[in-house]
Amino acid sequence: MTERLGAGLPGAPSGGWRTATVVAVDHPLPRSVRLRLDVADRIGHMAGQHYVVRLTAPDGYTAQRSYSVSSAPGDPLVELFVERLEDGEVSTYLADVVEPGDELEVRGPIGGWFVWDGESPALLVGGGTGVVPFVAMLRSAQELGRTGLLRTAVSTRTLTGLPYADELLASGALVVTTREAHGIRPAGRLTDADLVPLWEPGQTAYVCGSASFAEAASQLLVGMGVPAPHIRVERFGPSG
Repeated sequence: MTERLGAGLPGAPSGGWRTATVVAVDHPLPRSVRLRLDVADRIGHMAGQHYVVRLTAPDGYTAQRSYSVSSAPGDPLVELFVERLEDGEVSTYLADVVEPGDELEVRGPIGGWFVWDGESPALLVGGGTGVVPFVAMLRSAQELGRTGLLRTAVSTRTLTGLPYADELLASGALVVTTREAHGIRPAGRLTDADLVPLWEPGQTAYVCGSASFAEAASQLLVGMGVPAPHIRVERFGPSG
């Protein structure tokens, strides 16, 4: 699950419950699944929004979780990247059971706070699977021909464990690895020295990752002098 902080963007699209048909399933990383969904009567999303997936057992018990959309708004399908958690009621089903042709109950798009409008400069700071909404933003920028508006910094334990690693590197993202050297850079955490060259006045900073990563990255930005109202945070935490 994710906690989203702040008020929504007026006019951000919002959709109700829909039936989604699974078009494609693959496992790009261990303990993960990528789903491509054809959503009936779909409402177009903005980069940074998410969908809720709800499962219902024969006895009526339901479980639902939120997942960020990684597909661009112009993609005819909705793409979700799901990290498989050992105790995750929804993620284990999506990763282990779901096959092409299956139907899922989904609600979305949702969220107006952590969205990119396609026109404003932004600094994207992601940790681990927190890069997923940023992939949607980067893909949206490519569709619009506005890749110069986005600058991206990513922290991950290892490069092979980073979702969409090739795509992020191809976009010019700075990738920092904490458990291994990456290029000439030794293993280490993201620092303000990494972020300062990426920051420009007028940017909105988007931070997404675990609670600890989001807190650390937000503090780095504040310490650099980024105004707090210009920082938008989406943090992953325990499901309720």
